[in-house]
Amino acid sequence: MEKFLKLKKREVIVSAPATVANVVCGFDVLGFALNEPSDLVKISLSDRSYIKIIDIKGADLSYKLEENVVGVVLQAFFEVSGISPIGLDVSIFKGIPPGSGIGSSAASAASAAFAINSLFGNILSNEQLISIAMVGERLASGTAHADNVAPSILGGFTLVRTHSPLDIIRIPFPDELFVSVIHPQIELKTSDSRALLKAKVSLKSATQQWANVGALVAGLFSSDYELIGRSLHDEIIEPERSFLIAGFQEAKKVAMEAGALGGGISGSGPSIFMLSKGLDIAKKVAKEMSLQYEQLAIEHTSYVNMISPYGAKLISSIDI
Repeated sequence: MEKFLKLKKREVIVSAPATVANVVCGFDVLGFALNEPSDLVKISLSDRSYIKIIDIKGADLSYKLEENVVGVVLQAFFEVSGISPIGLDVSIFKGIPPGSGIGSSAASAASAAFAINSLFGNILSNEQLISIAMVGERLASGTAHADNVAPSILGGFTLVRTHSPLDIIRIPFPDELFVSVIHPQIELKTSDSRALLKAKVSLKSATQQWANVGALVAGLFSSDYELIGRSLHDEIIEPERSFLIAGFQEAKKVAMEAGALGGGISGSGPSIFMLSKGLDIAKKVAKEMSLQYEQLAIEHTSYVNMISPYGAKLISSIDI
């Protein structure tokens, strides 16, 4: 009975937002949360003695725990917390298309971690939640990175200084910084995109990349939009990946002509993001990128967002 004494709720529904990771020059270390879209995870107590995924909407995903991001995150929670696993019914509602490049697997992992922690009265810290959400990222992409799950759980703009020990820094950002995202309907797996990356880079490229990351962080802290724009340059990753995304160079060109500060590939793609000062410019940027993909006859979805200060959140709950 002791394992049940920690339970605070019999049902929770949690949402976690989409995210942009890498942010051009910050491969695997920088990320920020979007206002939309988001994923939902619902967890309810069950009469059975094991965890079961009973419903998945919005995507064709496995119902097997060991093959589902949500499933492995829930299992990781019980391992980390030391609580004996109990019977749970799990429903997943995918608002973020898998393979979109805006943190679909991360949002599911973040929702699951936040939801199961809420069920037990928030016994784990945010850092622990990020760690167990990273287990889901390992399943999805082969690498336990935190640049998506950290902002999906914490909200805002985050920097991952180290993974072991996990050290996440939240970065302030200007109020007028908006993001335009376009998701061309191109199939691109994160694992395949990662496989293209070189194991070694030149010292010259690495030095410039470090300078860009430092300058971008400084620009965010000081609300220096021009510095932010100058720093959004990728010496290492974008040259290797951009050819996988049809229309990438053209979309980036029209976005810059429309007034964007800069941008690039969101995560491993195929989504493209562009940062702008002000909502009006961000809307114009999104429109121009959309027109570009219309000309290419490629189906696509676009979003215009502010950077969300909020990450995973409790939508509803039923107490014990």
